[in-house]
Amino acid sequence: MTPLESLIVCGTKLWLDSVDPDEVQRNRAWGATGATSNPIIVADLIETGRFDHLLSEGIRAGMDDETLAWHLTDRLVRQAQEVFLPAWQGSLGDDGYVSFELDPLLEDRASPLSVEERTARYVELGKQWSKGHQNRMIKVPATPAGLAALEELTASGVTINVTLIFGQDQYRTARDNIWRGARRRPHLDGFKSVYSIFVSRLDVYTHQHVPELSPAAQGQVGIVNAKRIWRLNQQFWADKRLPLKQEMVFASTGAKLEGDVPWKYVEAFAGSDIETNPPATNREVQASGRTFTRRVDQMPPREVLDEIDAKVDMDRMESVLMEEGLKKFADPQKALLALIARRRAELEPVPTH
Repeated sequence: MTPLESLIVCGTKLWLDSVDPDEVQRNRAWGATGATSNPIIVADLIETGRFDHLLSEGIRAGMDDETLAWHLTDRLVRQAQEVFLPAWQGSLGDDGYVSFELDPLLEDRASPLSVEERTARYVELGKQWSKGHQNRMIKVPATPAGLAALEELTASGVTINVTLIFGQDQYRTARDNIWRGARRRPHLDGFKSVYSIFVSRLDVYTHQHVPELSPAAQGQVGIVNAKRIWRLNQQFWADKRLPLKQEMVFASTGAKLEGDVPWKYVEAFAGSDIETNPPATNREVQASGRTFTRRVDQMPPREVLDEIDAKVDMDRMESVLMEEGLKKFADPQKALLALIARRRAELEPVPTH
């Protein structure tokens, strides 16, 4: 049994944090059953030059830069959906999804839109990009506008992946809004929601801002926070008797601190729900030779938990990380559009006179 096979056997659904067609095929062979997309992933793929033919097609069709960005994103996500469709069919809709992120520029600080206008736009775009898709999840950020859109999107039958979750309040609001929307549906068959809790960014934060944490506690805050939210999620849905699971996605699982082993977060959450890992993390895990067992419900010692609760201001951390997260959310979309403009200049035929 390979390391990733042992991870799956112990209860984890393995998703890939990429829609690179080559990585999708490789990770599907390793047992992955889903994937996620974002503008950084799409931009990195464009940089390789492997998709110049699709860019050229869009240019010839008269697409502007923004339309071309979404056209290419849609194509890449569709291709991944085809690969994972058998997993969706085999699980009766409980797995096999590919996540499609809505326009991050809705959260740009320079946007003139009000929260209400952004919410309406999330609803409009969510319906647009999910229409006609069986195994596409729509990624909506846990911002005021994104959270406010969740009830209407869910009531409309859209399958949601709430992203940019750092804390318990965000999670609870997202979950409650989605559950209200679900109960407006004519039935709950096919109702599926997931909640992407970011992990490693919390440990980067405490390394920088809470250096007084002991060695035993430093680097554990992201894990403890995510496991606590996972437990809340388990408790909330336990008595709902739904056909499909409403799950946590453990995201931002690549090790970021010096001295961390590549499988640090993969191992910590083994045994339940979904891990969405970068391609490099899955490669390193697969090469590790390790066997994974259930760890998701195991916490550090009580003294470590007490120290974290005493020294880490969770509200302040969530506020700082959300501010950083929104910048990391919008800036890559701007960079993607700028990259497409550059590639357009390189690919467009020079007019002859």
